Order: sequence, then C-alpha cells, then structure tokens
Amino acid sequence: MANEYRTNNCGELNISNVGSKVKLAGWIQRIRNLGGMTFVDLRDQYGITQIVVADEELKKQLESLYTECVISVEGTVVERSNKNKKIPTGDIEIDAKKITVLGTCEPTLPFEINSEKIDISQVREDLRLEYRFLDLRNEKIHNNILLRSQVMKTIREKMDEMGFAEVQTPILANSSPEGARDFLVPSRLHPGEFYALPQAPQQFKQLLMISGFDKYYQIAPCFRDEDPRADRAPGEFYQVDFEMSFATQEDVLHTMEELITTVFKKHTNWKVDEAPFIRIPYREAMEKYGIDKPDLRNPLIIQDATELFKDSEFNAFKDKTIKAIVVPNGAVQGRKFFDSMTEFAVEEQGAKGLAWTKVDENNTPQGGIAKFITEDILKGLEEKLGAKAGDSIFFVADKLQTAQKIAGQVRIELGKRLDLIEKNTYKFCFIVDFPMYEYNEDEGKIDFNHNPFSMPQGGMEALENKDPLDILAYQFDLVGNGYEMASGAVRNHDPKLMVKAFEIAGYSEKNVEEKFGALYKAFKYGTPPHAGAAPGLDRMIMLIADTQNIREVIAFPKNKKARDAMMNAPSRVEEQQLKDVHIKIDE
Repeated sequence: MANEYRTNNCGELNISNVGSKVKLAGWIQRIRNLGGMTFVDLRDQYGITQIVVADEELKKQLESLYTECVISVEGTVVERSNKNKKIPTGDIEIDAKKITVLGTCEPTLPFEINSEKIDISQVREDLRLEYRFLDLRNEKIHNNILLRSQVMKTIREKMDEMGFAEVQTPILANSSPEGARDFLVPSRLHPGEFYALPQAPQQFKQLLMISGFDKYYQIAPCFRDEDPRADRAPGEFYQVDFEMSFATQEDVLHTMEELITTVFKKHTNWKVDEAPFIRIPYREAMEKYGIDKPDLRNPLIIQDATELFKDSEFNAFKDKTIKAIVVPNGAVQGRKFFDSMTEFAVEEQGAKGLAWTKVDENNTPQGGIAKFITEDILKGLEEKLGAKAGDSIFFVADKLQTAQKIAGQVRIELGKRLDLIEKNTYKFCFIVDFPMYEYNEDEGKIDFNHNPFSMPQGGMEALENKDPLDILAYQFDLVGNGYEMASGAVRNHDPKLMVKAFEIAGYSEKNVEEKFGALYKAFKYGTPPHAGAAPGLDRMIMLIADTQNIREVIAFPKNKKARDAMMNAPSRVEEQQLKDVHIKIDE
C-alpha cells in the first residue's frame, strides 16, 4: 500500500535514483535563500536530503516556514552539481514541484537543535529536559536512543541463544530491604497498606528457579528512591536481570562474559577485552586501586609504604597507614602540578594532606617531603615500590580505609590529568569475594554489605563461628572502564542459612517471614542451587555511546533533582484521589 506522505525516507536516495519522481517527508533543518534558488535540508530519522526550490510560488510558501516545521515534498531526483560527500544522499537533490505543510513550528526555538554553531551539551540541562521532545531531535541524542534499541535486540538474541526464557515479573510488589528506599504505592482496596515498586526482581527470579525454570531473564525496570548521579538514573532504571538453576559462580561469570563481549563487539569499534575477564578479590581491589570499581585502563597502582616509614621523623606519617602511588616519568611536572594535586586531595576528597616527592636523574629525592626520605627509605621505595630516577611519588597517610579511599581518588585524578588512560578500549574485570557484612557506624550495627540473599562462603559454619566482618560471600561485580556494570551472587537457598544470615544483620525469623514470606515458604519445598546477576542496561549503553551522562541514553530521564521537567512529575493530585487511597497530607 502506497504511503500518503512519502515514497522514500531522507537517507536512502542516491545517484541511481536520478529521474525518479519521489515524495519525502520530514523536518526542515535549514533554509537557505540564495536569490534565484532556495535550498532546504529536509531531515528524518534516516538522514538528510537537500531540496532545491526554483518555483516562485513555492519559494513564497517557504517564507512563512521555519526550522523544525514538518513538510512533505514532491519532486524529481536530480544530480547535484556541488556534491556533499559528508552525507549518503550528497550526490543528489530533489527538484521540488509541490510542498505540503504537515506541522508548523514556533519561529523561535528554546535552543538550537542541530546547529553547527552550538554544542548541545552546553545548553542548560533542565531546559533540554523540559523540551525533551526537541532535545531528542538532536542527532547525537537521537542516535543514542536508536543504539539502545539495537543493543536490546542483541541482548535478547544472545540470551535466547544461551537458552534463557524471557519472563516478566510484577511491578506492584512488596517492600523489602534491597539497599535503597522503596517507592510506595498506596492501595485503594486495602486501606493503610502499600505496594512497593521493585528495586529489583530479586525474589521473583529466585522463585522462578524454585518453580522449575532453568534459565530466566528480562530487561527489567527497577525503582529506587535514591539520590541522582551522573552515571545513575534517579528513580528508575533498567537492568538485564537473569538467574540460572544448578549454577556456580563461574557459570554466571561466563554467561556475563558471553553477553558483554557479544554486545560490545557488535556495537562499538573500540577494542574489547577478550574473555575470560580478570578476577580481582575485593580486598585486593581496595589495596591496589582504593576502589571496588577500578578503571584498568589507568596503569597506576596503589602500594603500601607503611613499613618503609615506620621510623620516619615525618610527624604526619606517625601511626598512620601510608599508601603510595609511583608515577613513571612524573618528575618532569612542575611545582604547580603538585600543588594542584594537593589541593584536589584536600579540598575535594577531604584528605589531611597529600605528600609527594620526585626522584631526579641522579636518583636523589627532590621537592615535597624529600628531606624526610632517608637513604634506607629511598632504597625501599626503589626495591619494594619500583620507584626509579625520573619518577614522582604521592603519599596518603590516614586510617586504613580512609587512606585507601583517598589514594584511590588521587590515582583516578592523576590518570586523567596526565592523560594515562588507554584510549578507545574497554577493559573489564570481575570483583569477587565481597564481604558478606559491613559495620554501619551511624546505626551501630552489622548490615549486609551487598545482596542479603547471597550464599556465605563457608556456609553455616562460617555464620556460626566467624566474626561477621570476616565472612566472605559468593558475591561479585562486573566492572568496565571504572563503572560498576553488574552485580550478582550465588544465592542462599537453604532456609536455615537464610534465617541465620538475616539474624546476624538484626532480623528475627519473624522479620524474615514477614518480609520474604513467599521466598521463605518456597525454600521448604525443594530449592535448587541457583545464581544470577543483573547488568545495568542504561550504564552499558552509556559506555558504548561514550558519554559520562546516563541521561543522554534514556529517552525521558529525570533531572538531577529526580523530577520529570517535561511532564512536571511528581506533582500534586486531586483531594478525591487522596481520599480514594486513604491518605491525608499534613501541610
């Protein structure tokens, strides 16, 4: 059936179509009046085609139109005299015979959309999000959303190839401790009771394994009431949630390797790590990188220098853990660089200071804390840390965890400022052996460090006999280029283990039954060993699109304050709507 508005799209005509009568439809990207001729760049999702208008009546019609008006053009394909090699349709143009206005546009746009004169990223983000329907017309942002569609298609094809069944789980669920605040939905039929939007389909996917499904997945919406970040969408996000019965940790890691390498190799021209990805225990990651999501494109590592300075007269190092970063060839940097790094550590990271020195060509310490570097210390820096002539060394001294954290941020900043990050490559690793628990200083209690449904290493014996803070779990993260891309775990499938694990975190068996009633009950009726993970879809696409702002790869994202500036949500509702769900708001 012939389309009323177009015979072709704006990206497909070429020299072979010369002489053809066609009809195109799209948005006016640009109008150029050159006197005898008027030229229109007509744009749709597929590309741009130049329209040439010679007829005086048609030229007059164009005088009342602006960029972003929607028109249909009928005409003949002709060869261009001045070809444009930058676009696929650059060998031809359309000699217009008829123009039909399909949609008008305001003469002044809130911001320029596809202008070469302006970088869209420099436009105030809240304004872009208020007019997101215009922002999405920008070629880069538009292509990000199309990329998202293509990636999801690849994911589904790969998961199907690996034998996973796609199953949708409920959106209206119960509240459970998943590490963030729930979004609550009041019930009209059950006064005083609330659904919770799922932070993840955790319980449901485990229940599917108990129900006899071997491999499950879904591209699942998740909802968490947490503060926004540049690399995290506030309120809602999507993850590639999957679970496997009769699976070990290695089975899950292998599945993620298969999925990630397939997706990234298909949708990027960058170099992609080959499987198997590096496995790094959590504690090793904190020691070497000061963070549990290390960017392995950065060659710098953190090393411990505490013993080297145990007899030092430098008071700032007394009774402190000392972390050191050796920067190869860093001695060429001037004093201004070292002062700016110190300012970064103190002002932005809360460090008490940042010590440094550099080793000159004569292998002599110079600058910073050089006067406290004895021959014995210098020898230790050479032999144990690998420092040599021409290098610089940065030192962070504090309590162990604080020193690790600050040194980790200094490492990242040095990598950026010295341009040490390997270009056009994706480096992946798995962080494994996470602690099962952590100490919550604010509440003075033991909390789950990661996923409360994880299997503790050592099983019941570890739960009953080990210091909770020494218990490791079969928990793991996938990290890519310094971003956490996925979390997963081998699940605790024993009801006695489950009760004991929650008991250590301050939950009674009654609490477990109330919070996880279905799962607790199901565990008593034949539960297979199972494990799974959930790569973040938004963050995956953010990496492939090479952007640091996750909102650039989501069609209709919330702003930095977790508001939808376009739809004005959240917003007040009518009094009757509140009465229907038995809610009264205190003003």
